[in-house]
Amino acid sequence: MSGGEEEGTTLEVTPTWVVAAVCTVIVAISLGLERLLHYTGKYLKKKGQKPLFEALQKIKEELMLLGFISLLLTVFQNVISKVCVPEDIMKHMLPCSLSEAPDEGETTTGTCALQNKVPLLSTEALHHLHIFIFVLAIVHVTFCALTVLFGGARIRQWKHWEDAIAQANYDSRKALNKITHVHQHAFIKEHFLGIGKNSILLGWLQSFFKQFYGAVTKSDYTTLRLGFITRHCKSNPKFNFHKYMIRALEDDFKRVVGISWYLWIFVVVFLLLNVNGWHTYFWIAFLPFILLLAVGTKLEHVISQLAHEVAEKHIAIEGDLVVTPSDEHFWFKRPRIILYLIHFILFQNAFEIAFFFWIWVQYGFDSCIMGQIGYIIPRLIIGVIIQVLCSYSTLPLYAIVTQMGSRFKKAIFDEHLQVGLVNWAHKAKKRKGLRAAAGDGSGSGSGQASSHGSSIGVQLASIFRKAPAPGETQPAPGAEGSK
Repeated sequence: MSGGEEEGTTLEVTPTWVVAAVCTVIVAISLGLERLLHYTGKYLKKKGQKPLFEALQKIKEELMLLGFISLLLTVFQNVISKVCVPEDIMKHMLPCSLSEAPDEGETTTGTCALQNKVPLLSTEALHHLHIFIFVLAIVHVTFCALTVLFGGARIRQWKHWEDAIAQANYDSRKALNKITHVHQHAFIKEHFLGIGKNSILLGWLQSFFKQFYGAVTKSDYTTLRLGFITRHCKSNPKFNFHKYMIRALEDDFKRVVGISWYLWIFVVVFLLLNVNGWHTYFWIAFLPFILLLAVGTKLEHVISQLAHEVAEKHIAIEGDLVVTPSDEHFWFKRPRIILYLIHFILFQNAFEIAFFFWIWVQYGFDSCIMGQIGYIIPRLIIGVIIQVLCSYSTLPLYAIVTQMGSRFKKAIFDEHLQVGLVNWAHKAKKRKGLRAAAGDGSGSGSGQASSHGSSIGVQLASIFRKAPAPGETQPAPGAEGSK
């Protein structure tokens, strides 16, 4: 190696006690973290928290991916730093102007200097990029966990509503004889008789502002709960909707905590656009904020639409007010789009905060890459608002409103029932395959029955098959029974 490219000394002339001490510390920290994750997983399994356990497994996958990225950066850093390019092409699209950049002394030494060129990416710059990727992943996982922790705590406050309903000893015969004017129901008063009654625009404005206060009221919870039970489990009016909602949220959490491939694309694009004078990160900070407000408004508007459907069709109703869940109320008739948007919002917000702290620690608050103070403070304020609003309002709204689709989620089944149904479905599918292979055409009646049972088995198997979006399933069996 040329002397200009070598920094410090190699292991050949490094004291063995230094090498051993450093390795001991690194290995001890790594093993300690691995054991912590292991025992956390055992605790979650012991407590029956399978969705959270799966989320922990997702975190391990992300750590493994980061470890692989780290390995690639470490192995190829010398190769990359020896790629030489003309100095002129390195003067475009800089995050800092050359006049503001710190004086780093002689930078074109070694192989590239002999060619009158400069390195494509220095070893130090690769090291800083390496640190940023780790910081981003840690901040993202932490923010997602905090959002679900505080959002889940707010959702658990609704448990006393569920308990009150369970203790009410509801008498269906009395309810059937009870006729009530629609506009006397609290749910209708809150969502239909307000300013949005005669104007679509005002209705959307009402939904926009409602997400900031009292996002879900007792009348909302009671009515949406009854609508879900009536649609999906009418034969079980004592169904614990709150418990199901918590399980469904935990099941979705494992999808939010990961960093998907398209999010890594956003990272690359944002790093590309960090050009001096563009203030890219200031403008990008508004993207998750606007999306979060749009999601919250849409979720509130779904509740209003459910109220409007009842109020516009009926003057008086017999029994309790029942809304009709439907995918028609959601964007592109797909409730799970909301989860993708929340995933992106949390990641983008984590990216903003991670980038700020990385620059602060790595280069200092006064670094030119940090930007002007007038652009920094609004970014931080927006980040805090996003985190609080998503935990306080948007996530609880998501947890209950997305249950108002045409389909229910697999969390509606208890764990032991899920396992039993999956085993039954697989056996039915296997029997169908064996019959098809044997060419068994005898007994048309029994063959049709077995074929029908096998098709049901295949449908149930598809319910619990791993999907790229929240585990939505087919409509409740009661819907088919009416045919």
